[in-house]
Amino acid sequence: MLHMRLKKSCKIVISFAFFLIIICVAPAEGGDALKKVSFIPQWVPQAQFAGYYIGLEKGIYRKHGIDLTIITGGPDYSPSDLLMDGRADFASLWLSTGIQMRAGGAKIFNIAQIMQRSALMLVAKKSSGIEKPLDMNGRKVGLWGPVFQLQPRAFFRKYDLTMRIIPQSFSVNLFMRDGVDVASAMWYNEYHTILNCGINPDELTTFFFHEHGLNFPEDGIYVREETYRKDPALCAAFVRASIEGWLYAFDHPDEALDVTMRNLKREHIPTTLVHQKWMLERMKDLILPEDGEDTGMGGLQIEDYSRVALSLKSMGLIESVPGFTSFYKVISDKDEK
Repeated sequence: MLHMRLKKSCKIVISFAFFLIIICVAPAEGGDALKKVSFIPQWVPQAQFAGYYIGLEKGIYRKHGIDLTIITGGPDYSPSDLLMDGRADFASLWLSTGIQMRAGGAKIFNIAQIMQRSALMLVAKKSSGIEKPLDMNGRKVGLWGPVFQLQPRAFFRKYDLTMRIIPQSFSVNLFMRDGVDVASAMWYNEYHTILNCGINPDELTTFFFHEHGLNFPEDGIYVREETYRKDPALCAAFVRASIEGWLYAFDHPDEALDVTMRNLKREHIPTTLVHQKWMLERMKDLILPEDGEDTGMGGLQIEDYSRVALSLKSMGLIESVPGFTSFYKVISDKDEK
């Protein structure tokens, strides 16, 4: 009798354990299995990419049926290379980079233009006598590599400026020591570093390219054409989850910053909470449309596309402009079904 009771109890325990296993591994909405997906941002896990990291942390991607792995970016990891050779399913790239790749024959699509305004800018000290574009004529200007020179050179052409171009590293030291009169900066990064070096905002002259008719928005989400054709629902789900992640980050900045700092610490990258907070706040300014509504997030405006593509062509960086619809794919509600 005792043997029978023990046997029955064991069956109940085993059945209950099996039930728990089923619950734990149960897939996301709709009963479909989670799809394994990899994503690489352009750089290290700083607040520039907080929406993706918080989306992963809070289970937002899982809710959309995605088992996401974020590949750490950085100088040794090219998002475009990893995307094209299949090591990453999705990548964050600048719009100008995406257009150059597509014009060069790469079969990729932009499926979400996350940043709506350009963060690239030029900065000068008012003490140098530079307060308007014409004051830059003949002065020393620090520029980064080719992908970062598109807007500055378009800016110089617009105002008919002749500059002395000085190669600039990703440090503001040259500018702080007056090695250049004008420096390149990202609003969410190097500009804040300059402020932290002890220069007040009212001591600086800033040139935001989008204020001079040269808005070349940067970060967007890209996918291989093969992946999009094979599984448009996956692409739609990734975009929806990413946008939801960004909205969560903006609504819960302390959580987003905590996740960012933990990821930076894991990669042994020095930073400060103050700097990452500035970066997240600026990303909100750059990502949300100017009306502040989230309904337009992720859209690529044909005016911005044409402006960037035609500038690339005029500088001889591409031979022809890819058609807008062959480059950008609008994610609709039906795609995720």
